[in-house]
Amino acid sequence: MVHLLSIVQIISAILLIVLVLVQKANTDASGALSADGGMSIATQKRGAEKNIFRATILVAVVFAVSLALPIFLK
Repeated sequence: MVHLLSIVQIISAILLIVLVLVQKANTDASGALSADGGMSIATQKRGAEKNIFRATILVAVVFAVSLALPIFLK
């Protein structure tokens, strides 16, 4: 059981790193200093970007549960 949990933690950690790095960076921070006063239109995620975002959340939950599981099993 411990070995299986360790494998799940390693795989989910690697997947989480990859998914976070694949997501498009939000570069709107430079707009706060521009003449428009930081006013920008928020866009919604669509298509593959939305699926990657949801997968990131799912993998993060799996990773968190796999870390908390040994605490509750003792």
